[in-house]
Amino acid sequence: IAASAGGVRAISKLVSGLPSDLPASVLVIQHMSPNFESQMPEILSRITPLKVKQVESGEKLRKGIIYTAVPNKHVMVNPDGTISLATLDKVHFTRPAADVTFVTLATCCKDRVIGVILTGAGQDGALGALAINRAGGKIIAQEDAEVPSMPDAAIRIDDVDYITPLEEIAPLLI
Repeated sequence: IAASAGGVRAISKLVSGLPSDLPASVLVIQHMSPNFESQMPEILSRITPLKVKQVESGEKLRKGIIYTAVPNKHVMVNPDGTISLATLDKVHFTRPAADVTFVTLATCCKDRVIGVILTGAGQDGALGALAINRAGGKIIAQEDAEVPSMPDAAIRIDDVDYITPLEEIAPLLI
Protein backbone atom coordinates (compact mmCIF):
# COMPACT_ATOMS: atom_id res chain seq x y z
CA ILE A 1 0.00 0.00 0.00
CA ALA A 2 1.46 3.35 -1.06
CA ALA A 3 0.30 6.75 0.18
CA SER A 4 1.45 10.27 0.82
CA ALA A 5 -0.63 13.38 1.59
CA GLY A 6 -3.87 12.32 3.27
CA GLY A 7 -2.49 8.82 3.59
CA VAL A 8 -2.91 8.16 7.29
CA ARG A 9 -6.70 8.51 7.02
CA ALA A 10 -6.87 6.46 3.81
CA ILE A 11 -4.60 3.69 5.09
CA SER A 12 -6.54 3.57 8.36
CA LYS A 13 -9.84 3.21 6.52
CA LEU A 14 -8.44 0.45 4.28
CA VAL A 15 -6.76 -1.68 6.98
CA SER A 16 -9.74 -1.39 9.32
CA GLY A 17 -11.64 -3.47 6.76
CA LEU A 18 -9.12 -6.32 6.59
CA PRO A 19 -9.92 -9.55 8.48
CA SER A 20 -7.75 -11.07 11.20
CA ASP A 21 -7.18 -14.17 9.03
CA LEU A 22 -5.88 -12.27 5.99
CA PRO A 23 -3.66 -14.77 4.12
CA ALA A 24 -1.15 -12.14 3.00
CA SER A 25 1.55 -9.78 4.20
CA VAL A 26 0.80 -6.08 3.94
CA LEU A 27 3.54 -3.50 3.42
CA VAL A 28 2.61 0.14 4.04
CA ILE A 29 4.80 2.77 2.42
CA GLN A 30 3.66 6.16 3.71
CA HIS A 31 5.73 9.21 2.85
CA MET A 32 6.89 10.72 6.14
CA SER A 33 9.32 13.16 7.62
CA PRO A 34 12.81 11.72 8.09
CA ASN A 35 13.14 13.75 11.30
CA PHE A 36 10.50 12.02 13.41
CA GLU A 37 9.81 8.49 14.57
CA SER A 38 6.81 6.95 12.81
CA GLN A 39 3.64 6.50 14.87
CA MET A 40 2.01 4.43 12.12
CA PRO A 41 2.21 1.06 13.96
CA GLU A 42 0.45 2.51 17.02
CA ILE A 43 -2.18 4.27 14.90
CA LEU A 44 -3.01 1.19 12.83
CA SER A 45 -2.89 -1.24 15.78
CA ARG A 46 -5.90 0.55 17.27
CA ILE A 47 -8.12 -0.08 14.23
CA THR A 48 -7.21 -3.48 12.79
CA PRO A 49 -7.29 -7.01 14.17
CA LEU A 50 -4.04 -7.75 12.32
CA LYS A 51 -0.64 -7.49 13.98
CA VAL A 52 1.08 -4.22 13.00
CA LYS A 53 4.80 -3.58 13.30
CA GLN A 54 7.52 -1.44 11.82
CA VAL A 55 9.55 -3.46 9.35
CA GLU A 56 13.05 -4.57 10.36
CA SER A 57 16.00 -5.31 8.11
CA GLY A 58 16.53 -9.05 7.66
CA GLU A 59 12.98 -9.88 8.72
CA LYS A 60 11.05 -12.39 6.61
CA LEU A 61 7.55 -11.36 5.54
CA ARG A 62 4.80 -13.36 7.23
CA LYS A 63 1.10 -13.63 6.47
CA GLY A 64 -1.35 -11.71 8.60
CA ILE A 65 1.04 -8.91 9.52
CA ILE A 66 0.96 -5.28 8.45
CA TYR A 67 4.51 -3.93 8.12
CA THR A 68 5.03 -0.17 8.16
CA ALA A 69 7.98 1.67 6.64
CA VAL A 70 10.83 3.19 8.59
CA PRO A 71 11.41 6.94 8.23
CA ASN A 72 14.22 7.81 5.80
CA LYS A 73 14.75 4.19 4.63
CA HIS A 74 13.69 2.49 1.42
CA VAL A 75 11.97 -0.85 1.99
CA MET A 76 13.13 -3.56 -0.41
CA VAL A 77 11.91 -7.15 -0.58
CA ASN A 78 14.59 -9.70 -1.43
CA PRO A 79 14.03 -12.87 -3.53
CA ASP A 80 13.92 -14.97 -0.33
CA GLY A 81 11.11 -12.81 1.11
CA THR A 82 13.30 -10.98 3.60
CA ILE A 83 13.39 -7.21 3.97
CA SER A 84 16.32 -4.90 3.39
CA LEU A 85 16.29 -1.28 4.49
CA ALA A 86 18.45 1.10 2.50
CA THR A 87 19.43 4.75 2.46
CA LEU A 88 19.82 4.83 -1.32
CA ASP A 89 19.08 8.12 -3.08
CA LYS A 90 15.61 9.53 -2.65
CA VAL A 91 13.11 8.63 -5.36
CA HIS A 92 10.55 11.33 -6.23
CA PHE A 93 12.13 13.41 -3.45
CA THR A 94 11.20 10.85 -0.80
CA ARG A 95 12.58 7.97 1.18
CA PRO A 96 10.81 5.58 1.65
CA ALA A 97 9.46 5.49 -1.89
CA ALA A 98 6.74 3.12 -3.07
CA ASP A 99 8.43 2.68 -6.45
CA VAL A 100 11.44 1.05 -4.77
CA THR A 101 9.28 -1.35 -2.77
CA PHE A 102 6.91 -2.13 -5.64
CA VAL A 103 9.75 -2.91 -8.07
CA THR A 104 11.43 -5.28 -5.61
CA LEU A 105 8.08 -6.96 -4.87
CA ALA A 106 7.46 -7.42 -8.60
CA THR A 107 10.89 -8.99 -9.01
CA CYS A 108 10.59 -11.47 -6.15
CA CYS A 109 6.86 -12.19 -5.92
CA LYS A 110 5.70 -11.75 -9.53
CA ASP A 111 1.96 -12.45 -9.93
CA ARG A 112 1.40 -12.79 -6.17
CA VAL A 113 1.62 -9.00 -5.63
CA ILE A 114 -1.28 -6.60 -5.36
CA GLY A 115 -0.14 -3.00 -5.28
CA VAL A 116 -2.49 -0.36 -3.89
CA ILE A 117 -1.93 3.32 -4.59
CA LEU A 118 -3.85 5.67 -2.33
CA THR A 119 -4.06 9.43 -1.94
CA GLY A 120 -0.84 11.39 -2.31
CA ALA A 121 1.05 14.15 -4.05
CA GLY A 122 3.55 13.41 -6.78
CA GLN A 123 3.89 10.29 -8.88
CA ASP A 124 5.50 7.78 -6.55
CA GLY A 125 4.13 4.30 -7.15
CA ALA A 126 3.40 4.70 -10.86
CA LEU A 127 6.61 3.06 -12.14
CA GLY A 128 6.37 0.40 -9.46
CA ALA A 129 2.79 -0.27 -10.58
CA LEU A 130 4.08 -0.79 -14.09
CA ALA A 131 6.65 -3.30 -12.79
CA ILE A 132 4.00 -5.19 -10.79
CA ASN A 133 1.64 -5.27 -13.74
CA ARG A 134 4.35 -6.55 -16.10
CA ALA A 135 5.22 -9.27 -13.57
CA GLY A 136 1.61 -10.46 -13.62
CA GLY A 137 0.45 -8.81 -10.39
CA LYS A 138 -2.51 -6.51 -9.93
CA ILE A 139 -2.79 -2.79 -9.20
CA ILE A 140 -5.59 -0.95 -7.43
CA ALA A 141 -5.73 2.86 -7.56
CA GLN A 142 -7.93 4.90 -5.26
CA GLU A 143 -10.75 6.68 -7.07
CA ASP A 144 -11.58 10.25 -5.97
CA ALA A 145 -8.56 10.44 -3.65
CA GLU A 146 -8.19 13.41 -1.32
CA VAL A 147 -4.92 14.24 -3.09
CA PRO A 148 -5.20 12.46 -6.46
CA SER A 149 -1.69 12.90 -7.94
CA MET A 150 -0.29 9.47 -6.99
CA PRO A 151 -3.23 7.32 -8.09
CA ASP A 152 -3.72 9.48 -11.19
CA ALA A 153 -0.06 9.03 -12.20
CA ALA A 154 -0.50 5.24 -12.12
CA ILE A 155 -3.76 5.48 -14.04
CA ARG A 156 -2.07 7.61 -16.74
CA ILE A 157 0.57 4.90 -17.26
CA ASP A 158 -2.42 2.63 -17.95
CA ASP A 159 -1.31 -0.33 -15.85
CA VAL A 160 -4.05 -0.14 -13.22
CA ASP A 161 -6.42 -3.09 -12.99
CA TYR A 162 -8.98 -1.46 -10.69
CA ILE A 163 -9.89 2.19 -10.03
CA THR A 164 -11.91 1.89 -6.87
CA PRO A 165 -13.38 4.12 -4.14
CA LEU A 166 -11.46 3.81 -0.87
CA GLU A 167 -14.30 2.05 0.97
CA GLU A 168 -14.33 -0.73 -1.65
CA ILE A 169 -10.60 -1.52 -1.65
CA ALA A 170 -10.51 -3.81 1.44
CA PRO A 171 -13.39 -5.98 0.13
CA LEU A 172 -11.65 -6.14 -3.25
CA LEU A 173 -8.39 -7.26 -1.61
CA ILE A 174 -10.20 -9.91 0.40
